[in-house]
Amino acid sequence: MEDILNKSNVHSEELVNLLQAREEGKIEFVLVDVREGMEYRMGHIKGVDMLKPTSSFDDWFQKLLEELKDKTIIFTCRTGSRSGQVQRIFKQNGHHRVINHAGGIVSYRGSIEK
Repeated sequence: MEDILNKSNVHSEELVNLLQAREEGKIEFVLVDVREGMEYRMGHIKGVDMLKPTSSFDDWFQKLLEELKDKTIIFTCRTGSRSGQVQRIFKQNGHHRVINHAGGIVSYRGSIEK
């Protein structure tokens, strides 16, 4: 499981397994949804730790970068595009333990909450 956390992208099946392993206390990471509030309320991955909409990126970026500097972060969105952009910016600013959920929630087959 730890080797998956060293990748730059995880696919939905891997994310399901990572969330299960985290629930069992085997690994640690923070799952951040970067969609907008309306999208999030329509359904989000069970296990998301926080919602950080990209429309307010400038408001939360620096603080989150500092708060989670020693943590592994997985960013998710609808398709993996916005989360990939956020991942790139975090990497450009020195946080290299950031992972993009490739395919996003549209490809996710695990538990969804509303």
